[in-house]
Amino acid sequence: MARVPRPYGVSYSFGPGPVTPAVKALLVANILMFVLQLAAPALTLLLGLRPQSVVEHGWVWQPLTYMFLHGNFTHILFNMLGVWMFGVELERLWGTTFFVRYFFVTGVGAAATSLIVSLLPLPFANEVYVATTVGASGALYGLLLAYGYYYPDRPILMFLLFPVPAKYFVMIIGAISFLSATGGGSTTAHSTHLGGLLVGYLYLRSGRGGLMAELKYRWVKWKMNRLRRRFDVHPGGRGGDARWDRTIH
Repeated sequence: MARVPRPYGVSYSFGPGPVTPAVKALLVANILMFVLQLAAPALTLLLGLRPQSVVEHGWVWQPLTYMFLHGNFTHILFNMLGVWMFGVELERLWGTTFFVRYFFVTGVGAAATSLIVSLLPLPFANEVYVATTVGASGALYGLLLAYGYYYPDRPILMFLLFPVPAKYFVMIIGAISFLSATGGGSTTAHSTHLGGLLVGYLYLRSGRGGLMAELKYRWVKWKMNRLRRRFDVHPGGRGGDARWDRTIH
């Protein structure tokens, strides 16, 4: 809630302001898909994220399409409310292109985390392997991470009851997701939430270039070092240790 100065006092406004283009498109797409789900419930099995279907049947579209499905009205309401509240300000900060890229990277990255967890030799992994996950929560947790990253001292209502600085809010929900993911016994995709936080952190850690730029840099550096060893390339220099008898290709 923000205070807006007026000539004759102070008034209050709720939310981040007008909806930005990408956030608006995401809201419309999710609402339309939810309506289609109500009309054709079989879409949940086809488009929701189920690791068993991805691994055994090759349904590789599920790590993307699951973000546009939701379990019930409350689920989509709170997810879209979060996308609006945190996404609008981040889209204004980054621009539409980077915002869209970040949203889908964290959403798909969250799905990849669930796939990896489902294949681990751990007791709770079997539950994740056969469960169907739906919702934009993975990408939403990525937005929360970014919001805490750029606006660490902004207050967020924890459980809609009391204000907590954004940086501590993200830490708390991260700890809850980690403990819940390793504890099992819940239908909530906590591993997906945790994946959204992790991928969001890795993507932002390298700056605007994000995770892909960092991976590309590491890959090129590894290839250059491999070529140096293969062709026996030695670095030159101006000091007295530069020798003419070195083999240089």
